[in-house]
Amino acid sequence: MESVIAMGIGVLFAVVAVAGMLLYVMVRRHRRGREERVAQLIRAVEDVHAEHVSFAMLDGLPAPVARYFRYVLVDGQARIRLATYRQAGEIRLDPAAQKWLRFDATQWVTHAPVAFVWDAKIHLAPAFHVRVTDAFLAGSGSGEVALQSAIVVAREQNQPQLNAGELYRYLAEAPWHPTSLLPEAGVRWQAVDANTAIAHLECYGMTVSVEFRFNTVGEITSIYTADRYGRFDGDYVKRPWEGFFDNYQLIDGMRIPTEGRVGWHLPAGWWLFWKGTLVDVAFEYYQ
Repeated sequence: MESVIAMGIGVLFAVVAVAGMLLYVMVRRHRRGREERVAQLIRAVEDVHAEHVSFAMLDGLPAPVARYFRYVLVDGQARIRLATYRQAGEIRLDPAAQKWLRFDATQWVTHAPVAFVWDAKIHLAPAFHVRVTDAFLAGSGSGEVALQSAIVVAREQNQPQLNAGELYRYLAEAPWHPTSLLPEAGVRWQAVDANTAIAHLECYGMTVSVEFRFNTVGEITSIYTADRYGRFDGDYVKRPWEGFFDNYQLIDGMRIPTEGRVGWHLPAGWWLFWKGTLVDVAFEYYQ
């Protein structure tokens, strides 16, 4: 009897060891894939000569846009080449869910070319998580979800609605890297009223437009579009999408919001999807 128990325990340990080794290999493989996306983004950054910001460039812009740049930048500001953020916050993956899930993420962003990678760890329960990678590289959007940063359970890439959705995300998040909103970065501004303007961005054969709302100080307080595709019940559908920015801080000479919220206006009501805080920010600049 003792020998049977010993043999069973030995087999169990062997199975656990093999499973652990397999998981380790899968984690490393998935990590290499994420690292390659970031490396691809960094390799593609164009080392062009970018003129520093001159407030004379702001002449002719809609009044709230000019007010914003004068508030968040300084005359002579160098333009951002690469922005890197660490974020922490909560996410609600289903509009009917009551529970918020904690996440930690790192995001890399460039504007020449327009690209980003968002790498997030979403905590499902103690010792369990999913790794979510959201990217826009060379005009192609991609999304991937991996259980325990190893087992891919969902993946999508280079769908027209996804590609456009990622470009919307890039433009809407640009207050975190404000020189990307300059006309010299390809953004065309359209006046609406004293506190509202629409930003249009065209690249990779796509054009997206986002409404930006400003307060009297000069801060961008919210963004809105009715034209972004989201995936609902397995299909891409256009739904109104809205985000909010708060708590501007002076970081590396620029004022950027450090808190944000974003969600969808669904037929059943408002779905606040994401809320987060920037916990660390690093910028590299064009010389």
